Amino acid sequence: MPNSHPMAKLKNKLSVILDVVPQGSNIIYVDYPVYNNGGDVLIMKGTEAFFKDNDIRVRARYSAMDIPDQLHIPGDWIIVCHGGGNFGDLYSNHQNLRERIVRDFPNHRIVIMPQTIHFQSEQKANEVAALFNAHPDLHMFVRDTRSYQWAKDKLNQCNITLCPDMAHQLWPLKPTTETVKDVLYFLRTDIETVGGQKKFDDEADASHRLDWDTLFTPLEVKGIVYFQKFYRLNKKIGGPLPTRTFWYKYTDHLMNKAVTLFSSYREVRTSRLHGHILACLLDMPHVVIDNSYGKNSQYYNTWTQPNPKAKLFSETPEALEQPS
Repeated sequence: MPNSHPMAKLKNKLSVILDVVPQGSNIIYVDYPVYNNGGDVLIMKGTEAFFKDNDIRVRARYSAMDIPDQLHIPGDWIIVCHGGGNFGDLYSNHQNLRERIVRDFPNHRIVIMPQTIHFQSEQKANEVAALFNAHPDLHMFVRDTRSYQWAKDKLNQCNITLCPDMAHQLWPLKPTTETVKDVLYFLRTDIETVGGQKKFDDEADASHRLDWDTLFTPLEVKGIVYFQKFYRLNKKIGGPLPTRTFWYKYTDHLMNKAVTLFSSYREVRTSRLHGHILACLLDMPHVVIDNSYGKNSQYYNTWTQPNPKAKLFSETPEALEQPS
């Protein structure tokens, strides 16, 4: 694809990360996903591709389930935290891990990859701001303008930069199967579902309506659960099992399944941010539906609006026209 394509331009914007994680850096990668959210797995794949493409040396990798209670990190290594949409008080496990890293490593450079920020509690937001602002070398990338304004206001002693999602490093993705079906409805079924999605829930045929938890078969989901058990066991016995190596191979299978699913449809209608991003990476027509706190619309308005294959849904008749 030519570099003038809107998706190529977004991929190029990720190079801003090299200002704080230079090429050739030694890093540890913290909080990579070990669960059945394909969006986070897509971010992980993009992040690892970014490291490889820029000769960034990953000296250790830890998920939230196997990071040691006592961790020694050489002073010149950079701690890089996984990006995504869990910065705030909706997903406490991952937020608590980030806070622990900031608290425990005041003398290391800490870099948080592109995140969307959302707090329900002002008190919790202020506590996080006080902790992060006290760190002398903390750099945070955010995925949308609302998160950027919040971070510039609250995290005013940190280095805040607007940056696209790490999955864009995967551009371009090639379809893996023939397009034989019409419309895929890839719709949320969790706490971020919004009322505006109901129109699409009503029109979707059950056989063409999926989410991450239904894309993967019960056996595949069971496999994920077994991996989680092995991760916890690995932490308990001190880490000799090659769990991460096998998990990464398993996630290759999960991502290939998602790419094949999307490739088989002419169009996608989705309330998943990474349903939207995956459709962008495959350069296919799609409609984006917002989530409960505006993450998807914020992302679209900040980054992907120039893509002629994407259309943001609003509750007006013209919003349901086919994307160009």
